[in-house]
Amino acid sequence: MLACGLMSGTSLDGIDAALVQILPRAQTYDLELVRFETLPFTRALHDELLAALPPNAGSVAAVAQLHRSLGASFAQAAKTVIGSHKIDFVASHGQTLWHDGRAHVTLQAGDAFLIREATGTTVCYDFRSADCAAGGHGAPLVARVDALLLGDAHEDRVALNLGGIANVTLLRKASSPEEAVAFDTGPGTMLLDAFVAERTAGLQHFDAGGDLARRGRVDESLLAEMLADEFFAAPIPKTTGRERFGKHFLAQHARLKELPLEDGAATLCELSAASIACAIRDAGLQPARVIAAGGGARNRTLIARLAERLAPASVELSDAMGLPVEAKEAMAFVVLGYETLRERAGNVPAATGAARPVVLGAIAPQNLRALLDRIDRECTLSS
Repeated sequence: MLACGLMSGTSLDGIDAALVQILPRAQTYDLELVRFETLPFTRALHDELLAALPPNAGSVAAVAQLHRSLGASFAQAAKTVIGSHKIDFVASHGQTLWHDGRAHVTLQAGDAFLIREATGTTVCYDFRSADCAAGGHGAPLVARVDALLLGDAHEDRVALNLGGIANVTLLRKASSPEEAVAFDTGPGTMLLDAFVAERTAGLQHFDAGGDLARRGRVDESLLAEMLADEFFAAPIPKTTGRERFGKHFLAQHARLKELPLEDGAATLCELSAASIACAIRDAGLQPARVIAAGGGARNRTLIARLAERLAPASVELSDAMGLPVEAKEAMAFVVLGYETLRERAGNVPAATGAARPVVLGAIAPQNLRALLDRIDRECTLSS
């Protein structure tokens, strides 16, 4: 079955669109990435997003307009990656505008019906709300996918996603997907991106390859000050986002402004590495094989600092597992969409804090009966 996965994360760098061949295989899936594209947001839409997101207040009118504008952008991303292929369904995460896991409140924008109109196919969307309704944080969502695709019978593994926010899925050897433990560890690249953009007046939007951080020196006292944030010591399950680690976090630590660009980048890079490493150690899963994905996995300095802090554990990229780092999350939503259409629970209560496993996602149907019949045949053949 051919499907399209759409994802936009906290980095706000655009929409990841993955065209994926997916085939159920007993309890797991075989995935083949056919095509992948990242479509940057237009400057106007990016500015609209920043104006509506914390620490800005936004408005109901702005959210309504964003829902439509984002839907049109997601639809265009889907059409671009699909090209001339005929697909079976789309799975769209949307763009998170607000997330408060402890209050079980979440909102992802991006009108799924615009995507359906553009692609002429069923769209699965709004994956977080069902978990929140069941008392969960609505995140992290890809714990079950990590367990299905990366779990191993012979070694402990950690699936690490380095987006704007970093999250981990802890996979003990020979454990079931329901036993996975997943949570956000804190900033991935969000703070570093914001700092670089601010200090270069927008000439650079991220630390490409980690070159700035590599040339800088870590301010250890400032690092300790930032690591004292109460989030890092909070018990799991836990989630976070721009509400805590947006640009205002930089303003709260004004000494960053006194540092040279390279030293500030090095210190923020170390904040991410230290908080991730501490979270893995505190969870009792070290040494373990760490498999990193997400745009931040291309930051060589961040990966090197993490590897040093986690030694003797190995840190490698998900590329080696057939899951390209930039595409992995968009591919994961294809799996979650398939699970929704199978009416199988997609959350992991141990990861999100939900009271029970629940089916995730809403469906904007298009020839749904025929699609469900095809899925039923595929699953019957794979069992």
